[in-house]
Amino acid sequence: MALLHNRVSNEELKRRLMEEKEPRKTVSFYKYFSVANPEAFRDLLYQRLSQIQVFGRIYVASEGMNAQVSVPESRFEQMKEEIQAMDPQLKDIRWNLAIDDDGKSFWVLKVKLRPRIVADGIDDPSFSMENRGTYLDAQRFNELSEDPDAIIVDMRNHYEYEVGHFENAMEIPADTFREQLPMAVDMLKDKKEKKIIMYCTGGIRCEKASAYFRHKGFKNVFHVEGGIIEYVRQAREANLPLKFRGKNFVFDQRLGERITDDVMAECHSCGASCDQHTNCRNPGCHLLFIQCSDCAENWDGCCSPTCQEELHLPAEVQKQIWAGRRNDAKIFNKAKSHPIRRHRREWNILRAKKLD
Repeated sequence: MALLHNRVSNEELKRRLMEEKEPRKTVSFYKYFSVANPEAFRDLLYQRLSQIQVFGRIYVASEGMNAQVSVPESRFEQMKEEIQAMDPQLKDIRWNLAIDDDGKSFWVLKVKLRPRIVADGIDDPSFSMENRGTYLDAQRFNELSEDPDAIIVDMRNHYEYEVGHFENAMEIPADTFREQLPMAVDMLKDKKEKKIIMYCTGGIRCEKASAYFRHKGFKNVFHVEGGIIEYVRQAREANLPLKFRGKNFVFDQRLGERITDDVMAECHSCGASCDQHTNCRNPGCHLLFIQCSDCAENWDGCCSPTCQEELHLPAEVQKQIWAGRRNDAKIFNKAKSHPIRRHRREWNILRAKKLD
């Protein structure tokens, strides 16, 4: 029986990746389609891709698959052929190439089963992805975005919106996509005759959201084909005006792709103009937040004075403090009411003491 998981340490895998000579491409792709046997599909996909040194993460469910991977440049076409050969419904799958990429985003392949490829909270059996909205390419999006009768809706989380978004885009202030869907419908319930334009990072969330809005009675629903990634590629290729400003947040170690020079966000520690995401260096926290280089140096890359203190405690004391602590909800904090902001005053007090 073929081996279906990795047995090499992360440290060794990272070392091998850094020693690779051939450039890699970072690619994201998804497809909503009916998967009769997700487990068998998952196993076969892992076997095929692991043989050609594809790294990354792929989610498989009965409703389709969602992936972000890196592949050696010489094997990119082979990877596409391997995936398309697995099911006739995958012939027209869209490949979103990363915008700002060194190919070193992943060092291991993980293919996991999920109830849904996007956690949506939809339990209505009459909902169907077949009734999705209309695709917009970059040129059509630019044209329609100028229509005063159109409403542009960002279907990403706050930490994504915060560092970059389309001009005049509406944010849905929810912590998760499953909360966003009903909230967005409620916020726009009096706008069912308007043109609703949705977008997300690579297209997977806004495509589902467009189908959900159609399901809820909205008439004119559109979504950006391939999300921000494909929009930027098309706009640059056709020399179109870029309507997206700032950074596009991505879910790998880069944590962002620079689209324009606009800095839309601020350092959560001091309030200076900054859009650099990082994770708190305290292993007992690991909160995702935005921090400028000065604050990273002054506070050892920590999100709060408390975490900075914990970072320098003896290992045994750290373990006692961290015992039983749950950080899963903090790793990607999505809400506008980011807990970092509550530390701002404490930071300022300590900064003043350092200056004295």
